[in-house]
Amino acid sequence: MEDWRWMTAADLGRGIGAGDIDPVALTETYLAAIDAHPHRDRIYARVTHDRARAEAKAASERAANGMRRGPLDGVPISWKDLFDTAGTATEAGTALLEGRVPDTDAEVLQNATAAGLVCLGKTHLSEIAFSGLGLNPMTATPPCVNDEDAVPGGSSSGAAASVAFGLAAAGIGSDTGGSVRIPSAWNDLTGLKTTHGRVSVNGVLPLCLTFDTVGPLCRSVEDNALILAALEGQKPADLTAPTLDGARFAILDTIAMDDLEDAPRAAFQSAVERLQAAGAQVEHIQFDALNEAFAMTGPLYTADAWAWWKHRILADPAKMFSQIYDRVRVGADVAASDYIAHWTRLREIRGEFASATAHFDAILMPSSPILPPNVQRLLEDEDYYVTKNLLALRNTRVGNLTDTCSISLPTGVPSCGIMLNGRNGGEEKLLRIAAAAEKALS
Repeated sequence: MEDWRWMTAADLGRGIGAGDIDPVALTETYLAAIDAHPHRDRIYARVTHDRARAEAKAASERAANGMRRGPLDGVPISWKDLFDTAGTATEAGTALLEGRVPDTDAEVLQNATAAGLVCLGKTHLSEIAFSGLGLNPMTATPPCVNDEDAVPGGSSSGAAASVAFGLAAAGIGSDTGGSVRIPSAWNDLTGLKTTHGRVSVNGVLPLCLTFDTVGPLCRSVEDNALILAALEGQKPADLTAPTLDGARFAILDTIAMDDLEDAPRAAFQSAVERLQAAGAQVEHIQFDALNEAFAMTGPLYTADAWAWWKHRILADPAKMFSQIYDRVRVGADVAASDYIAHWTRLREIRGEFASATAHFDAILMPSSPILPPNVQRLLEDEDYYVTKNLLALRNTRVGNLTDTCSISLPTGVPSCGIMLNGRNGGEEKLLRIAAAAEKALS
């Protein structure tokens, strides 16, 4: 039963379908592991024991009667503390929302529950989801699986830790600038950023409504495909016999390959070589307009975030971590005319990027140019925090700015991922390519 904690969600689902795994026993295994774990309170903000047990019992009964709702019926997962859960506090990692208890589940949680997934609880995150590091001195900072003195990546920090430490079969997070892919990369998981607007954000506390997306953090590409389908209430992508033969990849040299630390650089180069050995063709491309897009990032993100959070923040700004407060407060000074002009230009750049990359199956880059930074140094050195936070999110933000789907895969080197960016709305094709890449990389 202990081995169940390290199986993929898909394999657990197959075990339930074959009658080898009882959802009740599986859920109790996870709950016992969570409650006994030394980092439980750094990873989970709240554990929903009663809900999990009730959902597992229902899944067990369906399995016994041959009425399973789908391939993941009875599989227990975690939810980032941005997703509304009826009767259970949802606080976005901030004291500003302490005691906030919604009446209904977020739409994606409703869909997942309808598919039979079991809710284990809510995981910690960067405050208001506004950091790629995962550092949150106001609530909790989860550990990185490869270095417990380092941050785990954010903002879906607890989501990643819950899976990496064997305390959930998968985690549901959000990605506004890299918040699924950075913690996935730093904890050796597979994380999917979906196209903006594809997956419902109804009942999800916002950071930037114009960039927020929902996505899973998992042990495999297959898990990503199955969970995406559950979140949407749709059929999963067909991953049968994926191949890299004839696949065309481009390494993005603009911005993404600058200032790489040695380990991410070497891991990326090794991963690309393995993809080529499996049949992929790889070219290098430049896209100079990306520099222009990056220059607009600050105003676009901070203005959007400030619009929703300002009244809550101004009511008691002392409740916030100063680094997050300083960052979001900048949005108050963005002129409306500048905001509109930036969005007009960014939409043009997105079209240009789509045209320039249309003949490639995916765009490649290191998931992060850096390894997870040390927690204590981040707390003590403000300049170090700012520098590392911007670097952590730099490469992942390409997918958010260009509004493409994106997936981070482990390279086999601890805390080093390789990212594949697909096309707007092209999750099914990206998942097939990623499944083939996953096989080549393993």
